[in-house]
This record gives sequence, structure tokens and C-alpha cells, in this order.
Amino acid sequence: MNAAITTLNMGMLGCGVVGSNVARLLQEDSGDFAARSGATLKLSKVAVKNLNAKRDYVPSEILTADANSVVTDPNIQIVIEVMGGIEPARELILTAIKNGKSIITANKALLAMHGAELFDAADKNGVDLYYEAAVGGAIPILRPMRESIVGDHVHRVMGIVNGTTNYILTKMDEEGSAFADVLKEAQALGFAEADPTADIEGHDAAAKAAILAGLAFHTRVSSSDVYCEGISKLTARDVAVARDMNHVIKLLAIAELTADNRVSVRVHPTLVSRQHPLASVRNAFNAVFVEAESAGELMFYGRGAGGAPTASAVLGDLIAVARNKARGVGCCADQK
Repeated sequence: MNAAITTLNMGMLGCGVVGSNVARLLQEDSGDFAARSGATLKLSKVAVKNLNAKRDYVPSEILTADANSVVTDPNIQIVIEVMGGIEPARELILTAIKNGKSIITANKALLAMHGAELFDAADKNGVDLYYEAAVGGAIPILRPMRESIVGDHVHRVMGIVNGTTNYILTKMDEEGSAFADVLKEAQALGFAEADPTADIEGHDAAAKAAILAGLAFHTRVSSSDVYCEGISKLTARDVAVARDMNHVIKLLAIAELTADNRVSVRVHPTLVSRQHPLASVRNAFNAVFVEAESAGELMFYGRGAGGAPTASAVLGDLIAVARNKARGVGCCADQK
């Protein structure tokens, strides 16, 4: 890519752990990003709840408490959503789309619940909607599903897509610890939230499973379509029995075609043979295993959460969107 040919102004909704890392990397690598994308990328406005919180990489003059001013600003071409939650994120993204702005989001819960509405709006308005960071943190899984193997027939996608539960299950397997004890340890180390329900009951994994299933099988899948069972009822005895069978228990998100060509999507604890590649995925790491007709078996592995890994995925999307803008290329918004 040659020198930058234009300047693209960006707005960001939210500036927590992920947003702060996005701002940091934009500042540290601005020259590289311009060379890769063909545009100078300028963070122009950031919507936050607390204007007084210290943010090392975000100038105070671009902060605002008015999120609507970000999505309606005529000078902003790209909006990055890292605020999380369903509302007001959904309404803000729809407003941004209607105002002709391309979207980059890491919001798996929103996509799993309202993805069809957002994709349709992006298609209708001719803007990009990218969401690599919504599944697997830094692991590049969604773009390969959408582009690299889109011409193949995927039979099954299964993966470890929640780091909290994988950390807990790893410790239970390797140390023989009880679920409650490892959960407390995970919370103390910051691997689990104070309220871990979304993780340990499988809801986080179910949202990601819905997104993966939609891409794998070219259909629309919502979180309500996913059977969901968490790990809170597992005991040390369950894990020990699995070990005696030369298996390990993993919370898997599984999307597959059934014999009658229906799409089945589920999340539940699963016995995995220790010879299977997913069995060796330890602690808070994630991995997604894909079985396709022509490509065969593929596995994508890496850090599935955290500020810097997730920001890496956001910035990958940002460069892709910026290239489209700089070249005048059409949108890439659907999940069909």
C-alpha cells in the first residue's frame, strides 16, 4: 500500500479495557496503520460515561458524554462500538448506520440477539459491519469463515470460546480441585467476573456459537436458537471419571448439520478425548475446530479475551474497513 490518500475520522462508543487498548495502538502505530490501510486514521470523538476517569491515550478534548453526537456527527465515517450490552448499543449502531457510517463492533451478545436487524440495516445503507472481535478475541476465525472457506461445505464447527470456563475446567482436571474453589481463584485473578453467571452458565459461549453457526451455514441464527448448559453443576468426581477414561471435560460450542440437513447449535460440557487437539487447549485460551468437506480439519487457537488481544481484532477490522473506504469498495455486511 502506498502513502495515505485520505483521512478517515473515527468515533468510538465506550473506552474501557478494550477501547483504551484500541486508542493506545492507534497512537503508537499510526504510521503503520496509514500505510496498511491507505488512509490516515484519526480518532475524533469518544463517548464515555465518566468524563473524569483517567485515560492515558485519549485526549480529554475528544471525550463526550453524548454518545448520540458520535453516531450523528457528519465528519465521522467509522464508528467503533466497544461499550457492550444490548441497549443503547443497538440503537446507537442503527443510528450510525442510517447516517452512512461503517461499524466495527466487539459485541457478541448484541449480534447474537439482533444480528439480522443490524446486517439488514448495513446492507440497505451500503456500509460495512465488521465484528471479528466478537468471537475468540485475537483469534482470526470469523474472516476465514466468511471469506477463506466460504466456497467449501462446512459440516461442523466446535470450539472452546469462553476463557473463564476453560480456566476453571483446566484447574479441576490438573489439580483435582472443586468447582467452587477454582471459581473463587479465577475471580481473584481476574479471569472471572464478580457475577460469573454469563460465563459459567454458558450464555457467553451461546452468543458466540450463534455467530459461528450463522457464518458456517449461511443462515441467521440467534442466541435463542442455541441449547445452553453451563458447568456450574460439574463436580471434581465428574472430572476425575473423565480423566480415568483418558478424556477431559470442555465446555464446547457446537454447530453442525444434522442428517436431515438441519442446523443444530448447542453449548454444553463435553467429553473430549485427550488425543483430540481441543483437549490440549488450557487455561484461558480459546480454540475453534472446523470440519469442512474440502479443507478437512482446521483449528484456530489463541487468546480469546483481554484488552490487547481483542483490540488487535478490532484494529484488523478497522484496516479492512479503511481500505474499503479509501478504495471506494462496496460494503461487507451480511452473514448470509
